[in-house]
Amino acid sequence: PCQIPEKGLDLSFDHTTTSVSVVKMSLFVSSAVQLPSSSGSSKVSVQTCPSKFASFTGLKSTRQIPKVSFHRSSQKASFSSKKVRPNFVFEINATSDVAATEFAARDENSYSEVKPKKVLNVGVIGAGRIGLVHADNLAYRIKNARLVSVASGRMESAERCSRLTGCKAMTDYQEMLEDPNVDAVVICTSSDTHTQIVLEAAAAGKHIFCEKPVDLSLANVDKCKEAVEKAGVKFMVGLNRRFDANFMRVRQAIQSGEVGDVHRLHIISRDPAPPPISYVKKSGGIFLDMTMHDFDMALFLMGDHKVTELFCMADCMVDPEIGKCGDVDTSMISMRFDNGVICTIDNSRQAVYGYDQRVEAFGSKGSISTLNNYPNNAILSTGTEIKRDLPLNFFMDRYADSFVNIMADFVTNVLEDKPMSVNIQCGRDPIVMALAARKSYEEKRMVKLSEVDLVATTSV
Repeated sequence: PCQIPEKGLDLSFDHTTTSVSVVKMSLFVSSAVQLPSSSGSSKVSVQTCPSKFASFTGLKSTRQIPKVSFHRSSQKASFSSKKVRPNFVFEINATSDVAATEFAARDENSYSEVKPKKVLNVGVIGAGRIGLVHADNLAYRIKNARLVSVASGRMESAERCSRLTGCKAMTDYQEMLEDPNVDAVVICTSSDTHTQIVLEAAAAGKHIFCEKPVDLSLANVDKCKEAVEKAGVKFMVGLNRRFDANFMRVRQAIQSGEVGDVHRLHIISRDPAPPPISYVKKSGGIFLDMTMHDFDMALFLMGDHKVTELFCMADCMVDPEIGKCGDVDTSMISMRFDNGVICTIDNSRQAVYGYDQRVEAFGSKGSISTLNNYPNNAILSTGTEIKRDLPLNFFMDRYADSFVNIMADFVTNVLEDKPMSVNIQCGRDPIVMALAARKSYEEKRMVKLSEVDLVATTSV
């Protein structure tokens, strides 16, 4: 009879179809399994073990557990559920006399059949919305990373992340910093806590991935930069939109000269709905919170060129409560680069039709622009109208791939001792621009960035 070797069979996932056909997947078996030697279509049905599957995904209902069929004749298997995660445990039940065992099926896009020679052990600090995203990506989608632990001030949040990813949960991040098995930390806490954690992580010799903004104060950002350089650790800022395929293509067209000499750059960034007032109060305002991504995008697209001055017009036109907090929800910012290029940034806290994220670069040889991302590419045409579904409505959906890409880049750069593609200076520049925008709005005049980019001696 045919025997599955202990090292496993080579198959794989194709996530593009509803019933996922497996052409190359690694079956890591704990003991040899005898398959019928018949050349016919012997069928082995594979059912997940409910208890162990739940421990990987946190699923409560066995009805959500996918069933798998393996056809020896075609060497293919298919899943009958769309709710497939990259890591599961299955129990084999054959139609003939075959030994039962357990094996893990791992997504080829997330795991190598052979373990990477180098693996970065990572801890996540903060188990809120963005913390869960990074933890999930580290656990399931980045092959050369291992999620060791997650820390949150709320134990229930840490435990929830632990159930979903299988990592260790804790309430005190100091425990993580003292763990010699942790090589790097991902900081996903509120902005006002970043500086303290960065300083402590650097002192502990941990490489650092920090969500934006590094801090709302330039003095504190500079303090972080000094600490990171003194400790000799790697530091990356979570400006994930640089890793979006659409925007990367626009940058390529600009840097390669496909559009010629760039004359104008236009960035549209509108949220589907304003954030809660509780968030607005501690966010630092629209320029430090929302527009920061757009400031960084302008710098990313223009390469080595820097903004020299800007003018901002803004108002509160969506939610009066935002205005009561001293913030605005609608703005238009005009900026001039050192090479003369004029850039405009169009922001709104509410676009009723969905998450509006577009860019256009216009130059001497032509232009390049991006459209919004949609849940599908279907267009309905009738005798009275032509229409399609609304754009994706949530930034987690719109930028899902970019979150994976930036974290994978961080892990690789640490392991290979390469410079960070989004370093602390990349995180500092948009803060200077945000402060200049606020000053321009308040004083109703053009502001040079040199007016606010002063070396501060005190922190907030």
